[in-house]
Amino acid sequence: MVGRRRGESLPIRALALNGEAVSRISLVLKALCELGLRQLGLYALYQVGLHSSYFRWRTPDCQPPTAVPPPPSPVPRHLLELPDPASVLEIIGQNGLSTLIKQADEIVAGRVRLFGGEAVALALTPPGDLSHWTKYEQGSKGEREKGSSGSRGEGEQGGRGDIKFIWEPARFGWAFTLGRAYYLTNDERYPEAFWRYFELFQQANPVNRGPNWVSAQEVALRLIVFAFAAQIFSRSLHSTATRISQLATSIAAHATRIPPTLIYARAQNNNHLLSEAAGLITASLALPDHPQAPRWSNLGRKWFQHGLETQIAKDGAYMQHSVNYHRLMLQLALWVSCVTYQVSGENVTRDTWNLTLGSATRWLLALTDSETGRVPNLGPNDGAYILPLTVLPFHDYRPVLQAASQAFLSETAFGPGSWDEMGLWLCSSAKCQVPGVKCQVSSDTTKNVEHDTWHMARGTSPSTLHAPRSWAYLRAARFSDRPGHADQLHLDLWWRGLNVAQDAGTYLYNAEPPWDNALTHTAVHNTVMVESCDQMTRAGRFLYLGWAQAEIVAHDTAEDGSWQRLVARHEGYRRLGVIHQRAVTAYANGRWVVEDQLSSVTRRPSSVLGRLHWLLPDWEWMITDSESKIELLSPYGWIVLKISGQSSVASYQLVRAGELLHGSGSISPTWGWVSPTYGQKAPALSCSMIAESPLPITFTSEWVFPHDE
Repeated sequence: MVGRRRGESLPIRALALNGEAVSRISLVLKALCELGLRQLGLYALYQVGLHSSYFRWRTPDCQPPTAVPPPPSPVPRHLLELPDPASVLEIIGQNGLSTLIKQADEIVAGRVRLFGGEAVALALTPPGDLSHWTKYEQGSKGEREKGSSGSRGEGEQGGRGDIKFIWEPARFGWAFTLGRAYYLTNDERYPEAFWRYFELFQQANPVNRGPNWVSAQEVALRLIVFAFAAQIFSRSLHSTATRISQLATSIAAHATRIPPTLIYARAQNNNHLLSEAAGLITASLALPDHPQAPRWSNLGRKWFQHGLETQIAKDGAYMQHSVNYHRLMLQLALWVSCVTYQVSGENVTRDTWNLTLGSATRWLLALTDSETGRVPNLGPNDGAYILPLTVLPFHDYRPVLQAASQAFLSETAFGPGSWDEMGLWLCSSAKCQVPGVKCQVSSDTTKNVEHDTWHMARGTSPSTLHAPRSWAYLRAARFSDRPGHADQLHLDLWWRGLNVAQDAGTYLYNAEPPWDNALTHTAVHNTVMVESCDQMTRAGRFLYLGWAQAEIVAHDTAEDGSWQRLVARHEGYRRLGVIHQRAVTAYANGRWVVEDQLSSVTRRPSSVLGRLHWLLPDWEWMITDSESKIELLSPYGWIVLKISGQSSVASYQLVRAGELLHGSGSISPTWGWVSPTYGQKAPALSCSMIAESPLPITFTSEWVFPHDE
């Protein structure tokens, strides 16, 4: 029997239900408008194939292999022109070699560094009894993430239960470390470890059974590593004919898994499509005599080209609004360019591709801190680093950018250094051997304004009209594809290689509230929030609708072409009758001033609640001048942030690791955290000023850095 809550009439309940239905219909219409009929249609076809058992039929599973050896398979063709070991050793030096050996020894001992973090146990055996991969996708064994490189599952804080912690070791990215260590030392422990883990994986993950066969992207990335391993370990005494044959058979099985569900990658049209296309291209080159090789090649080349043409904007920005996915895209392009050229002499990135990838390289270079190789932690960061051909850490983007500059710009972005190693592995042919010239990363400012995706204010030296040794970027995007974070007008501020005003990152996609991809919200970004609302409507863990569009209102540039002052605004709060405008100005004396204004659009609300937020490093701090100034002790001296607001009611909060340190009012447990890579979070200082008054509301933030010695 269905009853009513006390005091609730049936008409009121009916209205509530109708309101919910109207809201859902509105979201569906927004999704149709913003995502497009083609994208949603492809996804619907994928669901039909999944629930009709069509994919189950197209990808038959097999039981664990028996003791009877499989029939011999062709030896995988070598795809790379391997560099001279002496050249690699000269670049990385003794310290780099020691780092490489240490990490390789960890892997031999059964420990790997997932997502660039600390070493953890290498687990290649999924828990529980295995079913066909479609059962996991349908939800009976877990549920895969839609719209990113991960998967939804029964996540817990810290990553336990998150499918990404099953997938990441099974990508075999750690095999690049073993292979490079073996190539430079001839230590047979490294190929022995690879084959031991490969056979364990084969036994524990029969073809098309278990979670490691759910995502065709994961399958493709693993296939690429297997092709590399077939070459790098080929001269080892542990690489028997039987093992090489098994590896070739596995490459073919992985390639066969990709085409049936390529429609899902096409629906996503992001890094999934590029990864799967790169996997098919790799398989066709590694196994040229396989009956399916021509089909793999045609499919791979078609959809890789389609991905580059549709996923990279004219100014080089990548459609996923993420620096880490941008790096992943460049690495896939480097791999495809390298292996196709080495095998066939064909430069598949020539002309249109090269122009597109060159723009993408310059775009990411413009966001790279020259002192550290770090970049702003923009957008979704799933910790991917698919070709770790370097001794430098996960957060250093110089290896990829140096190699991409060689391949797609015929230049080098940086002077000689250990970041040159990746270029030796992927650009060892004559076409990539270019003189050591400095890449001009600053692009035409008018063009940047036209495409309106990212905007830089960079001071490079005391002689410019900018803050010495400091730079900033202002997030001002016009979305043509779904955004990952509600972060319009977010500002990152860097000084002497320190990320002073920072982006919180991602932490986990797959966890219970409050950590269910919680760092996407406006509240944790360095921007202004209105009425405790996100700038866009969060329609799912990985989906924002009602995209907030931004525009540049004004800009001034210095003689070197870099920004001196930027003024931008976005309309994400137009539904509340509010427009947010932000002006950023850099001064030669080391000051930065950020001016925010909330103004009325069509009506003047009686009162509006605005919250200005800055995420700061977890340094020693003190608050002075009646709560309007916070001082932070950086490694190079005290940094001052002074915030003022024009409002009749204003309050101040300082939060660290979800705990209120100063001020009053309610807070969220997700405030005061920063995630440097997937699955990791560290305390940070969340500094906010909250003002409630009639419009307009203004905030002014002034940053002052110590004078350089």
